[in-house]
Amino acid sequence: MKDSNRHKGMRRRLIRSLEKKGITNQEVLEAIGSIPRHFFLDNAFEEHAYEDKAFPIDAEQTISQPYTVAIQSSLLDVKKREKVLEIGTGSGYQASVLAYLGARLYTVERHEELYKKAQTIFKSLGLGGIRSFYGDGYKGLGEFAPFDKILVTAAASNIPDTLKQQLKIGGRLVIPVGSKSMQTMVRITRIDETSYQEENYGDFRFVPMLDGKNPLKNI
Repeated sequence: MKDSNRHKGMRRRLIRSLEKKGITNQEVLEAIGSIPRHFFLDNAFEEHAYEDKAFPIDAEQTISQPYTVAIQSSLLDVKKREKVLEIGTGSGYQASVLAYLGARLYTVERHEELYKKAQTIFKSLGLGGIRSFYGDGYKGLGEFAPFDKILVTAAASNIPDTLKQQLKIGGRLVIPVGSKSMQTMVRITRIDETSYQEENYGDFRFVPMLDGKNPLKNI
């Protein structure tokens, strides 16, 4: 698949749209302006890839709308070389944005077809610093903890304690929390060994976060 001047022009219009919606983090805007979102969608959606909308992907999942990706990435505030855990690789688009921002990324996907497709796209984009895992990420990746940042891209009914415990002191967890129909974007900052600060950032809609998949595999 090619990334033409026309695609780049559509991304510039998308960036202007995100700025009008209040996105100010220039590093995040640059990442979204550089990652070819149409690579992550079926050809049928190519003409719409740079609209600020979510679209269906395989395994009855969705690729988040660019505004949601921008909000989560901005709240996470990734710095270069930070160790970041993403729960829910999905299409791989959000992971690619985080990698572009300089994260040393560990990303987990429970649907094998999505896991494999994302791996292929990461290679085609030449994105280094991504380690992909297939399996249940509900409990995080304790063997690689602690993490500077953790991002969850699926809706949780509550905030898993295991993920909070895998944060470094001063680390951040961004996660949508709530019912199946609507969630609140929550940012958790670890203050010390036992205490956390919680902040809320508006309503969003995500596919549900599930538990009970097979153990993780790095294949």
